[in-house]
This record gives sequence, structure tokens and C-alpha cells, in this order.
Amino acid sequence: MTALLIGKEPGVPLGFTYVREPPYDAVVIGSLTLGELLRFREERVLQALSQGKSVYLYTPGLPQSDQNRALSGSLTAARRELKNWGVLFTDGGRKRLITAEEARTMKAQGRHPTASSVLTPLAKEILEGSD
Repeated sequence: MTALLIGKEPGVPLGFTYVREPPYDAVVIGSLTLGELLRFREERVLQALSQGKSVYLYTPGLPQSDQNRALSGSLTAARRELKNWGVLFTDGGRKRLITAEEARTMKAQGRHPTASSVLTPLAKEILEGSD
């Protein structure tokens, strides 16, 4: 499965082969600067979301501001907005991301995801029997 990579490559494998141009199945945001997160309007990500493609944000690649409460609040609001748009957050290690392709394989084999797994919306539909 291919993913358009935005920013730096995540520090752990997320199960994608990264590309910089179309075609791609999903988008992975590997890192963002403070300014990019606060003013997030990445056209390629917005286009992917509008087309129903999965967009993943690698959370260890996000900036923090523990010393400034106002800035920290703005960063939290920016993260919340991305979640509201449908961006899926992953740390890449503790939780396993289940894509639609993997969900089809699991369903065919009669297997179920672990409780700590994160399912894409389409994967969830497939495993619930709506495929």
C-alpha cells in the first residue's frame, strides 16, 4: 500500500511504501513544524480527505509547547481540528493500524483485530460486514 508522505518519514514503520507524487492510497503526515500545525492548510491532505482517502498523522512528529500555556492551547485546538476533519492519529508503535486491505484479509481468515488496534473507517465497515 502506498502513502503520500508529508514532512519527515516516521521513526517507525507504519506499513506503507512512501511516495512523493500520485498515485497513492493514503497520506501520512510524518512531521509538522509549529507554524505548519497552527496554520494547517496542506492542499494535498485536504484533497485526499475530500476524496475519502485515509490521512494519518504520526503523533511523535508533532511539536509541543510545554512552557507557553497559550501556545499549548492553540496547538491542542489545531490537533482537535485535524481530528474533526477525519485525520487519524497514530504513534506507530503501541497501536496497530488496520487498513481496508488488511481488514479484508483478516475477515477472510476469520481473525479479529486486537483491542489496541486502530481501524480506518473503511476497515471498520469491512469487519462489521458492510463490505
